[in-house]
Amino acid sequence: MEERLQFYIDGRWVDPADRRTLDVINPATEEPIAKIAMGNAEDVDRAVTAARKAFESFSQTSKQDRIALLQALLAAYQKRYDAFAETISREMGAPIWLSKIAQAATGVAHLAEMIKILESYEFEEKRGNHLIRREPVGVCGFITPWNWPLNQILCKVAPAIAAGCTMVLKPTEVAPLNAILLAEAFDEAGFPPGVFNLVNGDGPTVGQAISSHPGVDMVSFTGSTRAGILVAKAAADTVKRVTQELGGKSANVILDDADLDTAVAGGVSGCFMNSGQSCNAPTRMLVPEKLHDRAAEIAKAAAAGIKAGDPFADGTTIGPVVNDTQWNKIQRLIQLGIDQGARLVAGGPGRPEGISRGYFVRPTVFAGVKNDMTIAREEVFGPVLSILPYRDEEDAIRIANDTLYGLAGYVSGSPERAKRVASRLRAGQVQVNGAGPDFSAPFGGYKQSGNGREWGVFGFEEFLEVKAVLGAAA
Repeated sequence: MEERLQFYIDGRWVDPADRRTLDVINPATEEPIAKIAMGNAEDVDRAVTAARKAFESFSQTSKQDRIALLQALLAAYQKRYDAFAETISREMGAPIWLSKIAQAATGVAHLAEMIKILESYEFEEKRGNHLIRREPVGVCGFITPWNWPLNQILCKVAPAIAAGCTMVLKPTEVAPLNAILLAEAFDEAGFPPGVFNLVNGDGPTVGQAISSHPGVDMVSFTGSTRAGILVAKAAADTVKRVTQELGGKSANVILDDADLDTAVAGGVSGCFMNSGQSCNAPTRMLVPEKLHDRAAEIAKAAAAGIKAGDPFADGTTIGPVVNDTQWNKIQRLIQLGIDQGARLVAGGPGRPEGISRGYFVRPTVFAGVKNDMTIAREEVFGPVLSILPYRDEEDAIRIANDTLYGLAGYVSGSPERAKRVASRLRAGQVQVNGAGPDFSAPFGGYKQSGNGREWGVFGFEEFLEVKAVLGAAA
């Protein structure tokens, strides 16, 4: 079993302050594959001290210097591409094909996008007789999740570097090995000591220490809304900047003039992708009442084509969910859907047929769901789709917005109608007629889905302070 019992602090691999360890579990086999060290507040303090020292000089580097470092990091990342993909599949269960075309690929995309932005970005502009300067916010603390691990690390790390910030990363302790690989890429790329620091650990210990540390100027968190609230409270005493990308319960509004077969099948695929473990998954499918039963049959057929199994086996569509905690939560919510009167169209409780171990969930579809049912209110974070009927366009918009969340939305229909409905959804990103992701577009949520934005220039500018220098342009 692999042992990774050191942290990356101040440009070196160092021993932790404590000897506490944790096994990393392969969710497909329920067997340990690695052992990591678990940090504490002392480790965080060492990392923050290194980051603060490095900030003095790194914040003054030129755009060209930082572009060169990002290019070197991209090259070191690409050398490890297959290792990143295989590691993610082993530690969080994504099928290897998905790890290769999406999970690992997002890191390349975010680094390339930040290089492009930095090449043309102007940090200073004249306005009348004064200058407006944009300067790095300072030392950043990053707390990242397990569902899209490298995506969530690099959509924070890449813009922070581009801005001239230094950082301390606490990756998820559930799937931390990809972050350790990334630290090795940083080391090879030749970053100055202290710019990037990695401390493994859990949220209540290391996450709390980062969020509350007076030497951290900004904390960026991705995870559950419950944990995001705790991060914000811990950060409040030091009035640091806080950005959060939290939970979601995204509505997929299918209008009556949409291609129903394409829209429903695409919605099922989008919901079940990554075993449903995406905060922006289209988990509430809204269809016209008159088309509801037909939509349910299309969804049932689409679900039958989803194969749960070994992440490294040919033909696997979805792997396991990440651990036993998530598996048990999903089972509870599936049973609640049945108990509360939703019609089970596909799947249901338990493991898929023929699978006796691993945290595998049956691809599940409920029809006739009402928006006050638990499965329509809570983020399931598993391959579970709820189909909700609506009366008319106004009713669809009302149901879509009747949620605590506002991360994403989806609309299918004629272009003008879809655009009109999209403009009324209270969500940070809406995809129309199957549009795919765009790494230059902002990503983030309304309401309890968080605050701030990631990706592209909007994500980059979260890491900048604005300074007015009066009289400097006279």
